[in-house]
Amino acid sequence: MSEPPEDQVLSALVDICGPDYARVARSIDTVDGRRAGFVAVPATARAVSDVLRLAVGRGLSFLPRGSGSKIDWGTPHEPVDVLVDTGRLSGLWSHDVAGATVQVATGTPVRALQAALALQGQRLPVDPPSRAATVGGMLAVNESGPLRYRYGTPAEYVSSVAYIDRAGEAAESDGEDGRPGLAEVDGVITAASLRLEPLPQARRWAGIAVPTPLQLGKLVAAADELEPSAIEVDLPVGGQGGTLAVLFEGAEAAAVDQAERLAAAWGAGAVVTPIAPPWWGAYPFRRDDVALRLSVSAADLPATLYALSDAAGFAVPVRGSAGLGRVHAVLPGRAAPAQITAIIESVRHVLLARGGRASIVAAPPELARELEMAARPDFF
Repeated sequence: MSEPPEDQVLSALVDICGPDYARVARSIDTVDGRRAGFVAVPATARAVSDVLRLAVGRGLSFLPRGSGSKIDWGTPHEPVDVLVDTGRLSGLWSHDVAGATVQVATGTPVRALQAALALQGQRLPVDPPSRAATVGGMLAVNESGPLRYRYGTPAEYVSSVAYIDRAGEAAESDGEDGRPGLAEVDGVITAASLRLEPLPQARRWAGIAVPTPLQLGKLVAAADELEPSAIEVDLPVGGQGGTLAVLFEGAEAAAVDQAERLAAAWGAGAVVTPIAPPWWGAYPFRRDDVALRLSVSAADLPATLYALSDAAGFAVPVRGSAGLGRVHAVLPGRAAPAQITAIIESVRHVLLARGGRASIVAAPPELARELEMAARPDFF
């Protein structure tokens, strides 16, 4: 008597990944509110290839998962048959300290990578707000945090990526102009070659209260003149009781001097501290919120924030890069789809003349299916 098809799939996954690394999905293994069919945790690129070949051969859908921090973001997926967990694709090698390069498996947590590089006085100049982000998850959506202001996106530090395509074949992307075509990678990224920067000796933050978005323009302009690493704003209640914080990095004397010069330029109420604000580098939204992504010039950001609150009819929390005009805003997840759509369309109308964009990055699964969500490679 032959095995049922489900048992055949599980047996094959166990053969590929090992008895402790393939299983039927549990309640925690959901994508967009739906439980997956199976979870496979391959340890090598060859095993990833075998998992994908099995899935394709049986007509099963698959989806890679790192920490899962962003797996529900963007346009909802169709039901997933096999979650390919990259947790065992971990570690770094070929760390050329003199050449400031490293190769890293993409299941490696970004924080673990940074800790290892710091031992050699180096870092990857990225700070994704997803605290548990893996290298692969960060690269898949090019997730960037406050350091984007000075250093750009993670993709700009990638020389090449190795991946398994949807046919189960090994491939590599070297891209053009020194940047790999990450958006063109269709499969499971297994490793990346990265360019590194020296670890700064010191960090100092200058901070000042921002009663309303109207004050942002002059404050940001003063900071921009001093070439900081990041300029971030937190407006927790639509601009009431907000804070602007600016990061300076480098030799200790230089970082302290720049921060104190900015504080002096800002005037009364400005402070300098070696400790980041508690909200620094974190998203302002939770899983049950609707997360909006706003992108506009820094000069037009205040007007955009006022337009958002006017469209919503209530104070909208906002956080992100005041220096780049790229921020996230929070709408309640209990709002009706029509209300959210109306808010977005109103803001887009304001942004149209300013060359800006507004999109919905994340929402509760049931609500996301009723909304026009951002395409996944376009989150950042």
